[in-house]
Amino acid sequence: MPPTPGDSRAASNAATVLRTVLVHGPVARSDVSALSGLSQAAVSRQTTGLLRSGLLRELPQPGGTGEAAGPGTAGRPRIPLDLHTGAVGGALAAGLHIGVPASNFSLVDLRGHVVARRTLPHTDGPPTPAHLATELGRFLREHGHTTHGHTGTTAERASKPARRPLLGVGAALGGWIRPAEGTVVRHEALGWYDKPLAAELSAALGLPVHLDNHARAVARAEMLFGHPSARRSLVHLFIGNVVDAAFGIEGTVHQGPGAAAGDVAHLPVPESTVRCACGRTGCLQATASDTALGAEAVRLGIVPEPAIGLIVDAAATGDPRADRLLRGRARAVGRAAALLLDVFNPAVLLVSELSSILHEGYLDEIREAATARSHVCDDPARIIGPYAGPAVLTQASATVLLGPLFQDPATAPVLAAATAPTGLSEIAPHTPTRG
Repeated sequence: MPPTPGDSRAASNAATVLRTVLVHGPVARSDVSALSGLSQAAVSRQTTGLLRSGLLRELPQPGGTGEAAGPGTAGRPRIPLDLHTGAVGGALAAGLHIGVPASNFSLVDLRGHVVARRTLPHTDGPPTPAHLATELGRFLREHGHTTHGHTGTTAERASKPARRPLLGVGAALGGWIRPAEGTVVRHEALGWYDKPLAAELSAALGLPVHLDNHARAVARAEMLFGHPSARRSLVHLFIGNVVDAAFGIEGTVHQGPGAAAGDVAHLPVPESTVRCACGRTGCLQATASDTALGAEAVRLGIVPEPAIGLIVDAAATGDPRADRLLRGRARAVGRAAALLLDVFNPAVLLVSELSSILHEGYLDEIREAATARSHVCDDPARIIGPYAGPAVLTQASATVLLGPLFQDPATAPVLAAATAPTGLSEIAPHTPTRG
């Protein structure tokens, strides 16, 4: 059985096995032992529990049989193991990313693949938690899940195809978030202060909800599923309507006292003369945020409304003014990134910024500006975009839930118990889509 919470050695061994399979799978038990440093007996013991919990599965061999175990080996060492991502029985996490102009819903498997997604524009201003819960619940029911107070008709339940377990909801947004409390301490653009968002969403949905800052969520997703060097150390710089950052080392994302780490809104940008609301000039938020860029694009007549997507589209269709604006922002982001490179000297610096995600040329501008100013980094390859590309936020929000699972797989049955009285909630499979 999976280890019980508090059994630290067993939990650590189970997490080691699960992460080894994540990185190297499909992989045989005997190879898990060699790769992880655990004994074959420990691997066999933890594998049994992880198979039973549904987090791992054995893959069929050609001809339907696996290689027999040899003398003195534990279990069946040559049958490949992999994370259970199958269309029948493979667990999913729901993701909710709450942005200023829109929110995104997603369903994500144990390998971080987005298998379903939907965007909810905020056409009437900032959303309320009740509205988000209503729309997320509708999204989940469209894909076969029963949410709190909505069981569906007998005919609807009978028509559902084979089911997939749903672990719960990971939610991410900008601003100051305290994950342990599930509280939004401060999000100025949404007008939320000391808001118990996780509890409100959980009560409305009848599902466990884990909450974190989106910069930390993206950092955790990159460490789990993305660039191999990110597992050693990374700094993540998020440029959107909210500008913030996250730092991770050896698979752990730093939060700091009060979970306040990552506030870089007022990080000085060399050469910037933009006036900030704080009274100073050159702050990163005032210089490079989507809000600042959108306002400038409207002032210059590039776009009719301050939407970053419209600016990127205008540049892509040949508007030189939009291209200059985006390249100017990229260079400002690069100069700020140089400061972070010099302070932390991470293995990789991850930048989430829409134009550079969609078009490599803007990422090259960031790289050039950063390496020109950094005193410790002259390798532009250390500055990367998110591996998930445009799907980064829909995937990372679900990772708020999946991250703790890979740290302690014993949380899986706890989440299951919180989701439904008889075990994991069930959700119909969905054809994978590109993020």
